Amino acid sequence: MSIEAAFMVPHPPLIVPQIGKGRESEVQKTINSYRQVADEIALIKPETIIITSPHSVMYYDYFHISPGERAFGSFADFNAPMVSFDEEYDTKLVRLIESLCESSRIPAGTRGERDKRLDHGTMVPLYFIREKYKGAKIIRIGLSGLPLKTHYELGRVIKIAVEQTGRKAVFIASGDLSHKLQSYGPYGFAPEGPEYDRRIMDVCSRGAFEELFDFDEDFCEKAAECGHRSFTIMAGALDSTEVKATQLSHEDITGVGYGICTFYPMGKKQDPYVRLAIDTIESYVRSGERIKVPDYIPDKMRNTRAGAFVSIHKKGELRGCIGTIMAVKNSIAEEIISNAISAATRDPRFPAITPDELGELEINVDVLGEPEQISSTDMLDVKRYGVIVSSGYKRGLLLPDLEGVDTVSQQVEIAMYKGGITYDDDITLHRFEVIRHK
Repeated sequence: MSIEAAFMVPHPPLIVPQIGKGRESEVQKTINSYRQVADEIALIKPETIIITSPHSVMYYDYFHISPGERAFGSFADFNAPMVSFDEEYDTKLVRLIESLCESSRIPAGTRGERDKRLDHGTMVPLYFIREKYKGAKIIRIGLSGLPLKTHYELGRVIKIAVEQTGRKAVFIASGDLSHKLQSYGPYGFAPEGPEYDRRIMDVCSRGAFEELFDFDEDFCEKAAECGHRSFTIMAGALDSTEVKATQLSHEDITGVGYGICTFYPMGKKQDPYVRLAIDTIESYVRSGERIKVPDYIPDKMRNTRAGAFVSIHKKGELRGCIGTIMAVKNSIAEEIISNAISAATRDPRFPAITPDELGELEINVDVLGEPEQISSTDMLDVKRYGVIVSSGYKRGLLLPDLEGVDTVSQQVEIAMYKGGITYDDDITLHRFEVIRHK
């Protein structure tokens, strides 16, 4: 299982009727959208609801994940003590997130709790969800003063943890938009306020999560937003996933921006060969665990055998490449898993990849066709064929269509060098075709 859907929602206590006492009708569009979100969650029937909240425990250099078996809370601080919550935490998933964060050197965990009570950034979403769906444990995660990239990386770890535990989960990114939209609002007006709301709703309505990093920190501060980091963690939890993004509503009537969007994964951007290599590398580098062949792998990858190379680049430079000329495993899928781990951690030319590099890698998978012996280099085409040069027990291989390799003579020379073969050796040539997956 995985994260089935994600939701960007605000958390004004005003929209809870026992608090608003009629004023909630001022933002009826927001309430209607919230009820739609609750209906959609009820249809999904998740096992776990993950909530990131700006009003949970927050540290400058640490992400706090609420500890313990369960938590209680009420809107007593908003004169509505009759509205209360008793929520159970998903302790198994919390432990795995904490463990993966530690191995990934992300400062996050369950230490340092200052207040066990549920915060209103968590309770407002739960108010509407619990009207429609009583199931699911929760996880509550606070934000931090760390860079946006680190928030995104936390989201990626959450995604991996959900997949490793097999949880069926939804992600709630709780956060208001700008608090400086109107002169009559509680925080007054700043020109950055409406501009922030316009930009963030545009980005999220398109699911263009990479643009979240384009928001300057000073600009966000002047706009007095509170949800940007929450949205960025959510984006990380949807990393490498094509999403269907839908804007349900946006209101700025009270001087504070309330935006609601839904995000449904439509599948990885990578094809299954690359996705398998990526998932393998992320799991092994973060936790040292070798993944099993996932459910999303098609039958062709399970039932056929072939050699395969996994190539890893970082900022355009080779970072690791290991492969097999002929199949040595029972399936292409198992071949990719084995070679992805080797490329990431056992290429003798490079140090093992570290968790903080994972977001910067580009990964390709080349599936090799059956090698064919040839009698002359005239039968080679540097763009179409790879080459294997053999001399006794020595063997060197070079893949086709590599940047900087423009001639057959270059291709053969590099393959000879890799195999420790000299021009004085008797050589045998094989060519092969590949299907390259990017």
